[in-house]
Amino acid sequence: METPGWLGKLFETIDNKDARGFLTFLTDDATFTFGNGDPVHGKEAIKDVLVGFFGSIEAIRHEILDVWTHPDAVISRGTVTYTRHDSSTLTVPFANIFKMDNGLVREYLIYVDTSQLYAQT
Repeated sequence: METPGWLGKLFETIDNKDARGFLTFLTDDATFTFGNGDPVHGKEAIKDVLVGFFGSIEAIRHEILDVWTHPDAVISRGTVTYTRHDSSTLTVPFANIFKMDNGLVREYLIYVDTSQLYAQT
């Protein structure tokens, strides 16, 4: 299935570590849940989480492998490569569920195992 244009652009903002650009894809009352972390509510709180996360890594790159669309949701799966500040990398699979509201993401659920991201390399 073809990737919706907005989805590629959303991942581009993430891969560019552009927290403010990322917010343009969200409803004002969006909820963001990363892995087993607590849900974060609202754009400013989400931005703060992203800025903190982006600062903890050198780079990030997503490769989308599959996308499924539904009128109220989009599901994507792929691999994500994190580059640590020491230049080592970690590549892991991910799946995201985007619950939509009028073309914007109302709920963003990320399923990824980052348990080795901060492990000593």
